[in-house]
Amino acid sequence: MFKLLKYLKGPSIICAIIAPIMMFIEVVMDLMQPKLMADIIDIGVASRNTSYVISIGGKMIFVALIGLIGGAACSVFASVAAMSMGEKLRQGLFDKIQTLSFLELDKFKSSSLITRLTNDVTQVQHMMLMGLRIMVRAPLICIGGFIMAVALSPKLSLIFLVAVPVILVAVILILKKSFPLFLSVQERIDSVNDVIRESILGVRVIKAFTIENKQAERFDEVNYDLMDKSIKAQNMNMILWPVVTLAMNLSVIGVLWFGGNMANKGMIEIGKIMAFINYLLQIMNSLMMVVMLVLNFSRAKASADRINEVLNTTSSIQDNKNSVKMTGFDIEFKDVSFKYNEHGDYVLKNISFKVKEGEKIGIIGATGSGKSSFVSLIPRLYDATEGQVLIGGVDVKKLKLKELRDNIGVILQDSILFSGTIEDNLKFGNDHADMELMENAARDAQAHEFITVKEHTYKSVVEQRGKNLSGGQKQRLSIARTLIRNPKILIMDDSTSALDMATEAKLQSSIKNRMANSTVLIIAQRISGVMDADKIIVLDDGKISAVGNHKELLKDNDIYSSIAVSQLGEEVLSNV
Repeated sequence: MFKLLKYLKGPSIICAIIAPIMMFIEVVMDLMQPKLMADIIDIGVASRNTSYVISIGGKMIFVALIGLIGGAACSVFASVAAMSMGEKLRQGLFDKIQTLSFLELDKFKSSSLITRLTNDVTQVQHMMLMGLRIMVRAPLICIGGFIMAVALSPKLSLIFLVAVPVILVAVILILKKSFPLFLSVQERIDSVNDVIRESILGVRVIKAFTIENKQAERFDEVNYDLMDKSIKAQNMNMILWPVVTLAMNLSVIGVLWFGGNMANKGMIEIGKIMAFINYLLQIMNSLMMVVMLVLNFSRAKASADRINEVLNTTSSIQDNKNSVKMTGFDIEFKDVSFKYNEHGDYVLKNISFKVKEGEKIGIIGATGSGKSSFVSLIPRLYDATEGQVLIGGVDVKKLKLKELRDNIGVILQDSILFSGTIEDNLKFGNDHADMELMENAARDAQAHEFITVKEHTYKSVVEQRGKNLSGGQKQRLSIARTLIRNPKILIMDDSTSALDMATEAKLQSSIKNRMANSTVLIIAQRISGVMDADKIIVLDDGKISAVGNHKELLKDNDIYSSIAVSQLGEEVLSNV
């Protein structure tokens, strides 16, 4: 929890220092009130001195106003400090997530990361706000109240020796029990977010298969589980309230009983008993605040641990300390094997091949043969488990990540667009792209035509995830966004699956002309997408089955020829 205090930066540090000072002023003023009240009763009322009562009453009003100002100022400064820390923590957590490799992102899951960025940060932020107020006020009231109470009557103060230990023991025991429960609550929130996210993103599938009731049942299950765990966690903590209340009420009874006897014997004045009860109530109320602080601390501690888990995670893909510059763009795989985690199965096995700079390579194979995994090793989205991937004769692990990825354009299977405009999305490929550059890239991607038909052309709005565009339009915009970078190596991972044959043919021709001097790797399910490639790699169950051009593979490779026949018909074999 305290590790996160490093996100308290700049002016918020000053606010975090001023807030306790203001709270100290409020506490001092609060502690003065019972003593002044005792003086009014024991001196002013007892002697029927009206002017004394008015004088001390005026002091009480003045003291109350100073306390009000101190308390209000503490609230303002504490809020500024807590909110600023929350903002910096969210930013730091978001920045950290951006540095993680696909391996770590797969481990955490997007729904869990969203919960950590929102709910967990809010819990820590709320704890910081309470800490700057209650964590300062409660100890000061306890210590100050105890000193003032002892000064009034050392004998009556013995009551604290019984009440305070009872409360402290209850706080410690329940804190140990409640922390695991609140950690479980945060995990249940992850599950709820996971179902919500899937239901919203997959709403078309849900409606198409009329499984609304099934999804509702699924949500009801995780939602009920969250409620159940939350009730158990809150019930455990709520036990503290009656314990503290019981101790406080018994203490008041004890003061009245023993104080009354002492007053009858002339050992203490009535005003001092009243003041003592006020100090007792202040101490007990501060202990109630501690209880509330404990309730929030147990939950904030669980959230802080989850946040630190992400912040302390080191990306498995980092720059080498002795990084070298790229000198060429030949690609070579040397005995490469790959699996997504140490306990998983190998999805690529003993892959070896070379691609010369400027060559166009097609990659084809059955679903699950490892095509996407194959190309993801080139820009180091993942690292090879065994073997080496080299570019320009240099292991990609020795190249600077930014330089490597700046020279590689990747068009993934899922065409992810961001909310904004078409122009905004194209500029993700090149921040400094002018309109001419964007239009040329859009033309080559066969996107310019449908863009210019829109009322606002390149200024047209793109909704979240491109909901207002068709699958083919999203794919063409994704291709244009990558082409605008003019990469030295272009990877197209089945990125034309939503295009018709005519549009795909135009696209392939445009890319061939535009990327004539670049290395191009195309993954495709359709033979038409790779048949013009210089080389075609046929993958089967994570292994290279064959490498050759279209005609060679039709003749010599059963997997390729069977795919070709299924898509183009038996007559394709007659041309071999």
